[in-house]
Amino acid sequence: MEAYGKILLIAMPVFLLLVLFEKWYGWRKGKDTVRSMDMMSSLNSGVTNVTKDVLGLSIALISYEWLVSRIAIIHIEATWLTFVIAFIVLDFAGYLVHTLDHKINFFWNSHIIHHSSEEFNLACALRQNVSVFIRLFVILLIPAAVLGVPPQVIAVVAPLHLFAQFWYHTQHINKMGFLEKIIVTPSHHRVHHAINKEYIDKNYGQIFIFWDKLFGTFQQELKDVPPVYGITRPVRTWNPLKINFQHMLLLIKDAWHAQSWKDKLRVWYKPTGWRPADVAEKYPVYKIEDVYAFEKYDTRFSTSFLTWTWAQLILLLLFVSYLFGNIAAIGKPGIFIYGGFIFLYVYAFAELMDKNKHAFFWELFKCLLGIGLIIYYGDWFGTAAFGSYIKYILASYFIISLIVTGYFTFNKKVENEFALH
Repeated sequence: MEAYGKILLIAMPVFLLLVLFEKWYGWRKGKDTVRSMDMMSSLNSGVTNVTKDVLGLSIALISYEWLVSRIAIIHIEATWLTFVIAFIVLDFAGYLVHTLDHKINFFWNSHIIHHSSEEFNLACALRQNVSVFIRLFVILLIPAAVLGVPPQVIAVVAPLHLFAQFWYHTQHINKMGFLEKIIVTPSHHRVHHAINKEYIDKNYGQIFIFWDKLFGTFQQELKDVPPVYGITRPVRTWNPLKINFQHMLLLIKDAWHAQSWKDKLRVWYKPTGWRPADVAEKYPVYKIEDVYAFEKYDTRFSTSFLTWTWAQLILLLLFVSYLFGNIAAIGKPGIFIYGGFIFLYVYAFAELMDKNKHAFFWELFKCLLGIGLIIYYGDWFGTAAFGSYIKYILASYFIISLIVTGYFTFNKKVENEFALH
């Protein structure tokens, strides 16, 4: 938990700088693929995901360590070859999990957030789920466990394998020659994120593309078929917490409304997108039929509104960085209270980005919680060690944040002056 937090303190600014560099590069080249609100939504999603992971808010029913202790035939040492084997095995397991996420209704809920952006850029790589609290797929690491790959090797390889999937979420790198035959490239992954009928549900590979070629799920990017990104049932919100549970809520509603008990059960394991016929007829859900003729989700904003959202994002990252850097000092249950504050911050922030009329009230909850914690503890989770004045700065921020949010939420003159970006 603490070690992962330290790693993220280094990784987060690196990812943010790369996202901003892509924004600048696209602007300079006349091909800007990064819309401001979409990017902030992606960054908010990344914050919620890593906060959940650092706080350990998910469990594995079967741990890899337990698996090794039960089924290992041999035990190998942690040499460079062991790391290579572990990486390949982990990638194959990732391919299988990724395929299941796309093919089965229930599992799609954990993956929908990653495909929810209607853009394709480095920022959308950070859209990761918070809806999975029980991890079932350690069992897919059985090949590594049989070979006795040490648990500490998996612990090192797993985050490296995850971080290595960041770079290919871009439209600024074309096909890469012979590498296209071996690894997942931006061209391959553009296909994967596309909703064109030629591309949908293809290229599940995470690092190596040969799994797709081996199992018949490969599709190359076609010159005459430009990828269109997103999901066929668009989420229509910037709020990552809403997106994380949208599909699950639909499944629950469909199971409730279905007349047949058979349909109530099979809605969970049928192919992604399947709905009982009677429910689909009575409760239709909008679906994109023509991928070349739909309007991307967007919200109106002024320069002052954009400036404020950037300020909110920067402060959010500072709040999160303090948590990750001081997990041990804050301790339990403080880290979970702090985590709850982060989730409330993201929710209120995203509601404002959506121009939701309830944004002010969510901001009110956030600010009351923040000020309440300062009053209750007489401090902000140990920041007094760096200066007793910090709690007053934070209390002032909460008051200002509430006032500014109220201004943007209720001021109709400002609302009418917004320009579409």
